[in-house]
Amino acid sequence: MLKRILNISLAYVGVVIGAGLSSGQDLMQYFVSFGKWGIIGTIVLGIISVVFGKIIITLGSYFRSNDHSEVLSQIAGPITNKILDIALIVSCFVVGFVMIAGAGSNLNQQFGLPFWAGGLLCAALIIIVSFLDFEKITGVLGIFTPIVFIMIIIIAVHTFTNRSFDFDELEAISATIPSPMPNVWISLLNYFALAVMTAVPMAFVLGGSIMRIGVAEKSGILGGLGVSIIITVVTCVLYANVKLASTVDMPMLAIAEQIHPIFSLIYAFVIYGLIFNTAFSLFYALAKRFSSDNPKRFYPILIGTVVIGYALSFMGFKELVSIMYPILGYIGFVMLAILTIAWIKEKSNIKGEKFLRRKMIRLITKKYDDNQDYTIKDKEKFHQLGEDSIVDTQSIKSDIKDLVKEKFNDDTR
Repeated sequence: MLKRILNISLAYVGVVIGAGLSSGQDLMQYFVSFGKWGIIGTIVLGIISVVFGKIIITLGSYFRSNDHSEVLSQIAGPITNKILDIALIVSCFVVGFVMIAGAGSNLNQQFGLPFWAGGLLCAALIIIVSFLDFEKITGVLGIFTPIVFIMIIIIAVHTFTNRSFDFDELEAISATIPSPMPNVWISLLNYFALAVMTAVPMAFVLGGSIMRIGVAEKSGILGGLGVSIIITVVTCVLYANVKLASTVDMPMLAIAEQIHPIFSLIYAFVIYGLIFNTAFSLFYALAKRFSSDNPKRFYPILIGTVVIGYALSFMGFKELVSIMYPILGYIGFVMLAILTIAWIKEKSNIKGEKFLRRKMIRLITKKYDDNQDYTIKDKEKFHQLGEDSIVDTQSIKSDIKDLVKEKFNDDTR
């Protein structure tokens, strides 16, 4: 269970911290531009991130969603559902090709490769990895998260050890950075709303893969905590190095180069991996949404949208961040409101469903445990609980049986 929690939380962090956060570009515009107040803003954002990490992953698990529309149809009215569905589709596609643009900028800045080459490689990887089964995909999404966390800590230690800072100078330079937001409070809300818009489609799918609601809750909290720590630490590092950071597309990569060439080389690959994580999640969720009625259309849709996204990525990474992110962030305010209302309304039902599934797991465990008797009464109770679940009766019964059988198979290996 602990391994499952860790895998989902790492995958969630990998989905959220894409090209902008791991490279530092969007944090420069959203937080560093406000100086010391920007750092305070990231701390507040971190608290919000933990709360909504839990909400999003848990709702996905509760409704056992395969795509975001399955959750939205349950928590929003028909008109709001349609608006948010369209907004999520647009955000998946727009931020998806922004990520591909980030991939091109990353390899161009570090290795001098043509912009088109880095983006093409990212697009090709998205298509290739989509052919893996979902468990392996989850592993791929989380693989870079612990690495970038360690590397960011190393950069932070290097930045703040044995150095003094002229805070008046840092504040003055920070003030010259253009920001798409009027103040830090709107900025943090807009940034987090944007993160929700980009994370929700895949986060619902991640949550939907979890049968145990308690596991989903812990995964969301841990994932949100990971995101909040990384955001705050990276913002502090960028603020301390703002003179250098304000002059490049990939500021964290430029700071990494100050430590050692080999370190910056590794960091470039890690950023590229995180860019891929977010890009893959967005295009994967988009294809899932449009192929929900006909799974055979999944790969044609995914390949087609990736190809179009690659073509649009030539608009430029830095420019795309400053133009598209604020717009999507404002749309995300509606999503935050809907998620909050849904959580308040469904909280008691979610708690009831959590205990219902626990009872079903305990009952069916008797069937596969040689030391316990699975009686006719147990069978009838198991079926009745399946009828009472919010999920389709046959679906939840089958999934719980598979979950328990898998556990027993693992224990006998």
